[in-house]
Amino acid sequence: MRLERGQVVDGRYNLIERLGSGGMADVWLASDQMLDRKVAMKFLHERFAQDQQFVERFRREAQAAAGLQHANVVGVYDRGEWEGRHWIAMEYVEGASLKDLIQRGLEIGEALEIIRQILAGVKFAHERGIVHRDLKPHNVLVDAEGRARVADFGIARAGASEITQTGSVLGTAQYLSPEQAQGMEVTAASDLYSIGVMLFETLTGQVPFEGDSPVAVALKQVSEQPRPPSELNPNVSPALDAVVLKALAKNPANRFGSADDFLRALDAAQADPSGGALGDTASYAAVGAAAAIGAAGGAGAAAAMTPEEAAAAERAAETGEHPTRGGWLTRRRAIILGLIALAAIGLAIFALTRPEKVTVPTVIGDPLSVAESKLEQRGFDVTPRFVPSCNEPNTVTEQDPPSGSEADDGSTVTLTVSRGLSVRVPSVEGIEATKARQRLERENLLVSTQARSSDSVKANRAIGTDPPAGTSVECESEVTLLVSRGAKLVTLPNFLGQQVEDATAELERLGLIPNIETANRDEPEGTVVGQNPGPESTLKKGRRVTLIVSTGAGSVIVPNVVGQPEDTAINTLRSRGVTNIKVVRQTSDDESQDGRVTDQAPQAGERIRTGDRVTIFVAVFRAPPEPQATTTTTTTPTTPEPTP
Repeated sequence: MRLERGQVVDGRYNLIERLGSGGMADVWLASDQMLDRKVAMKFLHERFAQDQQFVERFRREAQAAAGLQHANVVGVYDRGEWEGRHWIAMEYVEGASLKDLIQRGLEIGEALEIIRQILAGVKFAHERGIVHRDLKPHNVLVDAEGRARVADFGIARAGASEITQTGSVLGTAQYLSPEQAQGMEVTAASDLYSIGVMLFETLTGQVPFEGDSPVAVALKQVSEQPRPPSELNPNVSPALDAVVLKALAKNPANRFGSADDFLRALDAAQADPSGGALGDTASYAAVGAAAAIGAAGGAGAAAAMTPEEAAAAERAAETGEHPTRGGWLTRRRAIILGLIALAAIGLAIFALTRPEKVTVPTVIGDPLSVAESKLEQRGFDVTPRFVPSCNEPNTVTEQDPPSGSEADDGSTVTLTVSRGLSVRVPSVEGIEATKARQRLERENLLVSTQARSSDSVKANRAIGTDPPAGTSVECESEVTLLVSRGAKLVTLPNFLGQQVEDATAELERLGLIPNIETANRDEPEGTVVGQNPGPESTLKKGRRVTLIVSTGAGSVIVPNVVGQPEDTAINTLRSRGVTNIKVVRQTSDDESQDGRVTDQAPQAGERIRTGDRVTIFVAVFRAPPEPQATTTTTTTPTTPEPTP
């Protein structure tokens, strides 16, 4: 069944868009309608649906990866079968693949941080018996915060389970370990080789080996030695050269013993770019010389093939089919057989003349004098290298070659010897705070944390340490991890009631960006009537702050109408936006004021809300009453008559 946008898989996952396609599966972006989140869905190609080995491998990917709940591993959520298509629902990582970042160009510090995170995720898988088998930059996703996650445990081997046919070659040729290219057993050391290839590529922008075909590249993986990365990027230190060459050793026994060892070597390389802390690494470039001689015949044969023969050989390598034998021994093939015979003769001569091999004894933990005695009795020369360490003074902490390996009689064994109970503070700048603490604690240091503002280091990442990186301190000394809280926080003032010009100037002084919005309010035009975030909020510099500014459209200024005739005064008020007018008439004995406004409330110049009442007092003339005339009455007294 063809997959299309809008289809709902298993009644739950709505397909949004196709993200890409690989050798085994198509990958789609989908929406998980049950949990309301985006997921990446991988659908096994239909042509493999009838192949039980492919189906089993696909199911195994889900089973293996579902148990890997780690910050640096892409999580697997669900799996199933729909319309005959087997699928897996995984965490959707919004970001770029490591391959994309390599093509854009990475700084050395950025490259090392990503490789550290890859090693952390792979370490977690290895501790659970899972080998990835196909590590490459295309399978590493880096999100916007710089967190790397390993994806596609698609051809992983969990425990002793083995589905692929013996001798089959899986993975991508440029990142295959030599043993995987030869169809041999694949172990955790094979993953570390692939990470070594990615480290080489992140530092230089190129893979160690290129070729016209996967077969040609695989031959180089087996037979050729890589160039030191510093030949392609002069900024790569000798210490990093040594780390890369050890990771790319042809013999798995000569690589790092674990992801932890790889991580420690990267830390040491950053702490001491000269490479002194890594010991004698010159032998790394020579490791596998015998393998190179052994493969020379095969490489010469490949070079002597015509393009048609090379293509046929590549098809045979991929499918297991072989051309018909009729007329097989042509002149060209006779030459090829001759070259192979010469290579075999060379190998025989080398086997007869090479020095006798001796097993390197274990001397880690021994005092230097005891270790020297053991090694010299076996015929080895000894070169001690003293480093600060939390082990007892003059105690062997590492040896190269490692114990149990075979080395030439009379060759040199380099011993790393503790100088005393001290350690160098490793560099943690730019690393996520939790990982920085873990790195310091691995060096037997006691860690306290102090938060500081930083405009250059992202929040929750290490700014550095006190004492600084490279300082030699006693074991279990306290080291302060300086962690960025991000850019310095600013406390927002209360701008309410201020003029917008003043508020804007203050925001710019604080390093904030003003965003002006207007609103029809009663306050005077240009007055700040709101702000977001609110007063006393704390925020980083560069944040946007919204100021809500009054347009003044919700208020009016009362005009002066005193002395105007009533009609004129009313018209004046209405023209200025006053609609609620009350007229109060008052008698006046001044005829000149008749019909005119003698007073108003509110007074002229005051600002009022639209709709508020304005009262005007209008004079009504009334003449005073005329004075009344006064009448005077005279009374003449009478003389009473005498009483008889």
